[in-house]
Amino acid sequence: MAAYVLPFEKPIVDLVSRVRELRALAEHDRKLESELRRLEEKAKKLAKEIFADLSPWQKVQLSRHPNRPYTLDYVERFITDWTELAGDRVFGEDSAIVAGMGRFHGRGVMVIGHQKGRGAKDNVRRNFGMPHPEGYRKARRLYDLADRFRLPILTFIDTPGAYPGIGAEERGQSEAIGACLASMARAEVPIIATIIGEGGSGGALALGVANRVHVLEYGTYSVITPEGCASILWKDGSKAEEAATRMKMTAPDLLRFKAVDRVVDEPAGGAHQDPAAAAAFVERAIIDALKDLSTLGPAELAQDRYTRFRALGAFVG
Repeated sequence: MAAYVLPFEKPIVDLVSRVRELRALAEHDRKLESELRRLEEKAKKLAKEIFADLSPWQKVQLSRHPNRPYTLDYVERFITDWTELAGDRVFGEDSAIVAGMGRFHGRGVMVIGHQKGRGAKDNVRRNFGMPHPEGYRKARRLYDLADRFRLPILTFIDTPGAYPGIGAEERGQSEAIGACLASMARAEVPIIATIIGEGGSGGALALGVANRVHVLEYGTYSVITPEGCASILWKDGSKAEEAATRMKMTAPDLLRFKAVDRVVDEPAGGAHQDPAAAAAFVERAIIDALKDLSTLGPAELAQDRYTRFRALGAFVG
């Protein structure tokens, strides 16, 4: 994975690298465990100090970090017996959305998530995580399949938005997204959505009509990118930083407005500094959510989802 360091990350990157090296050595020499714990605590403290005052724009940058774990990285760590499923049975395959069946702690599940690429060629193949209509129709097909076989649905959101190209519009981009919303709304199985990076517009919501919506600590969720918002409001995309502040799109604000149900902690320095630890945090949150929903019957799960989304944006007081 290519090195990529944001300016405000630099003070902790070297320290986190030393922690990784020492952790590898400590696996073969237990005498190093005390030094490892000391260094881990130092890294956590330094990251907490630096990241405590991050601006919304800096959090947006973190949510887009090219080294962050993507959907398949999480699948690799806690989904077993993974079988990827492809195609929308209408037009073709879209690699910007990955989907398949597997087992989560022994329980059959359907997994659907946005997938960005690593490097130029892979990003082109995956269209930088911006799905075409066929990607959403694949997702809709598998929502219905999961509902038919009573499989819980786990989604992972990480996209700047649906692809806005002419071809995508001609093939019914908005209809495909709307069909996803409808399928998720009526599914009588538990649906857990996790925003693992950036969640942009309807392209994100097509994977987000869930009973429980989680967001990683440095994830974002909004109706448009800050750059797009700035271009519309001020005719100046360079004002993206100001837009990010006004949009209230970061995890603390999302939780305060009840757009999400839980903020999932990230390792010191962000998920990309320790993908294994990040996956463990996400895994724990999904376990808790499935347990919380286990008392609801099929019709109650759909009603729970309806009630959750009807309450969004309500003015009280």
